[in-house]
Amino acid sequence: AKASRINVSAAASAPARAYAKAVPTGTDMYNSLYPEKSSDGILRLGNFAPDFGADTTQGKMKSFHDWLGDSWGILFSHPADFTPVCTTEIGRVALKYDWLMENNCKIATLSVDPVDSHETWLKDVVAHCENNIEIKFPIIADPDRQISLKYNMFDPANLDDDGLPLTIRAVFIIDPDKKIKLILNYPASVGRNMDEICRCVEALQLSAKASIATPANWPNNHESIGMKGSVFLLPTVSEDDAKEYFPDHQTCGVPSGKEYLRLCPKDKLPA
Repeated sequence: AKASRINVSAAASAPARAYAKAVPTGTDMYNSLYPEKSSDGILRLGNFAPDFGADTTQGKMKSFHDWLGDSWGILFSHPADFTPVCTTEIGRVALKYDWLMENNCKIATLSVDPVDSHETWLKDVVAHCENNIEIKFPIIADPDRQISLKYNMFDPANLDDDGLPLTIRAVFIIDPDKKIKLILNYPASVGRNMDEICRCVEALQLSAKASIATPANWPNNHESIGMKGSVFLLPTVSEDDAKEYFPDHQTCGVPSGKEYLRLCPKDKLPA
C-alpha cells in the first residue's frame, strides 16, 4: 500500500547490536498467541506437528521428528501417484530441493500409495520434467491413511468408504521446535507453486529470527516509497523495543494517525 508520508524513528542513528529474537515484546510474545495443543483434534497454526513412523522411498522413517532434527521442515502431500498434476508438483519440488537444503529446510512428500508405486512413478516424474532432476527427498507411503488422519487431510468419517479417500494437496511448514507455522490446502485440480512455498519458508524464518512480519507481495513491496523489500515490525513490538532494537525503522503515516505501519529495511535488521 502507498503511504502518504514516512517519519524516521528518532533513534535512527543508534546501533542495533542485540538479536531481535531477544526483543521482549517480539517473536516469543507473538508466538504465544497461538496455542501449542489443539482442544478439538483439528490442527492449527502453533500446534505441535504430530510425530509418526513410516516406510518411504529412502527406507524406514522411524520418527518424523527425529528425521527433521533441528531443521525446519515441509510435509507435502499429494493425492495419488500416476496423476498429472502430482507429477509436475514433485518435479518442481525437486528443482527447489537444493535451495531448501541451503536454507535449513527438509522436505518429505506423502501420498496413500505404497513405496513400490512411488518408486515406479518417480521414473515418470524425472522423464516428464523439462529440467534434469534427481529426487533427493523421501516420499512417504501412507496406505492405511493414519498419517493423513493425524494431519486432517480428510474427514475421518470417510476412512472406510468404498475406494478410500485420497489426501488433499496439503503443505505444512514446521519450525525446529516441531510447531506448525503454515498450512496450505489445495484441491486436487490446482497445482501448487513452489516459488510461493519457498517465499513462505524464507519469510517464516526471518520472522522467527527478527521479530518482524513480511508485507503482502514481499519482497516486491513498498517500492513506490523507496522501501522495496522492507518488513514490518511485529504488532507486539513495543515502541521502546522498536527504538532500541530497530533504530532504522520508519513509520508510514496514515489518516488514522495510528503508528502501526513500522517498516524496517531487511538489511538493517539486527544481525
